[in-house]
Amino acid sequence: MICRSRTNSPLGELTLIAEDDALSGIYFPRHRYGPAVVGPEAYGEAGVVEAEVVEAGILEVGIFEVAGRQLAEYFDGSRTEFDLPTHTHGDTFSEQVWAELRQIPYGNTTTYGTLAARLGDPSLAQAVGQAVGHNPLSIVVPCHRVVGWDGRLTGYAGGLDRKRFLLELEEPPELKSARLF
Repeated sequence: MICRSRTNSPLGELTLIAEDDALSGIYFPRHRYGPAVVGPEAYGEAGVVEAEVVEAGILEVGIFEVAGRQLAEYFDGSRTEFDLPTHTHGDTFSEQVWAELRQIPYGNTTTYGTLAARLGDPSLAQAVGQAVGHNPLSIVVPCHRVVGWDGRLTGYAGGLDRKRFLLELEEPPELKSARLF
C-alpha cells in the first residue's frame, strides 16, 4: 500500500511517500521530477492513504513519525546520518548511483565525474547526473552533495536555492566562519 504524508521543513512543506513499512519518496514543492505515478492510486486518487491512517495501525512502524523526527533533527543540526528503512524503484544503473550517493559523508561534496569514475566509466558523468536528478529520496539519499566538476552548484530537482541551503547547513564550522558572504 502506498501512503502519503506531509511535514514542514525550513525548505517548505515536504511530501513523504511510504510503501508498506519503508520510506520511498521525499519531494519538495514544485520538485522537478515528482513521484512516479503508480496506477490510479497515486497522489490524491483512490487508494492513497493519508497520514492519519498510520495512527489506525496500517503502517505499524510509523515510518512518517520516524522520518519526520529524523528530518527535524537533521535540520536542527543534531543528525548527520539517517537511519530509516527505505525503498527505491530505479533501474540497475540508478540504484548503483543512489548507493554511491549514500557513501558521501555529511559535510562533503563530490562531482558527477567522480561518481562516474567510481562506477567504472568516467564518461558516464551525464548519465550519473540524470540518475542523481531522479533520486526519489532527497535529503536522505544526499544528492545535494554532488556538484559540478569545477565546484559550482549544478542541477537539483528541488532547486539550487534548496541545494545551497542544504550544503550550508552541513558546512563545517571552520568553513562557515571563514566565509565572507
